[in-house]
Amino acid sequence: TMRCVIPSFTNPNNVSIITGVPPSVHGICGNYFYDPDTQTEVMMNDPKFMRVPTILKALQSADCSVAAVTAKDKLRTMLGKDLEMGPRGVCFSAERAHAATMATHGLEGIPELVGMQVPNVYSAELSEFVMKSGVMLMETQRPDILYLSTTDYIQHKHAPGAPVATAFYAMLDRYLARLHDLGCVVGVTADHGMNPKHTSDGQPDIIYLQSLVDDWCGPGACRVILPITDPYVVHHGALGSFATIYLDPAQSICSVESLVHKLQEHPGIHTVLTKADAAAAFSLPADRIGDLVVVSDVHKVLGLSPEAHDLTQLKEPLRSHG
Repeated sequence: TMRCVIPSFTNPNNVSIITGVPPSVHGICGNYFYDPDTQTEVMMNDPKFMRVPTILKALQSADCSVAAVTAKDKLRTMLGKDLEMGPRGVCFSAERAHAATMATHGLEGIPELVGMQVPNVYSAELSEFVMKSGVMLMETQRPDILYLSTTDYIQHKHAPGAPVATAFYAMLDRYLARLHDLGCVVGVTADHGMNPKHTSDGQPDIIYLQSLVDDWCGPGACRVILPITDPYVVHHGALGSFATIYLDPAQSICSVESLVHKLQEHPGIHTVLTKADAAAAFSLPADRIGDLVVVSDVHKVLGLSPEAHDLTQLKEPLRSHG
């Protein structure tokens, strides 16, 4: 049995897979975080935030050829950290395959090689491009190690057993069978799970955490960070079940202890931990999380405030991480 790391998002889990260590060691604890060095909120998709080398790099250094294909470009640079691109190193994303070059990705002209145009990022076809790329690489280059990472768009939109979801997994099975037939030893795992996060009428079931702490502690006293945040708002509207809170004691009218108590008593909140306890419990880097970590109940999501989220892009009842 494999268990994902917390928070259960794309970047922390893929980086844990390709480094073999938890976020407390590799440093990637979300898609998005508050950078204390620059005092700004930034995307955590730059390899400079990684604190250890990857298994892919170690294998390449041991004279193995490696290749990695991701669906979204946000993960590509981290999987390719320190790789030497060329005959023994290939790393590209389906999202930006048309822009790949030999110097930066180890391959070019990828849509033509795959025989498929770059799909819309919000589609099942983006994952198919990844799988088809993997088959193409095994047929033409036969890397010793091949890492493929698909997108969770379908899982966000369709529950297991739904016809669209079933068709998606049938597509994956066909490509996995082809890789097996090509002589690959195939390992398959999810990088995180997904749950329905909506009310009976199909509306997202949201706890607006920034609004709550502003009421309790005073405006400007707390900064809520949602590490699920990324550019792909059609997937989840930046709504997930994990948040971290930075508290400014100079501005707050409540202490950390009283804020913990208020949050623990609030309906829909599952877990509230201090920085030290969260770092220990979830193997997180203490210097990259706030004073508190908050986890909602399984069918709730945590948001900032109603005006901070554009939910018009969510066309189906919300399914999200956690």
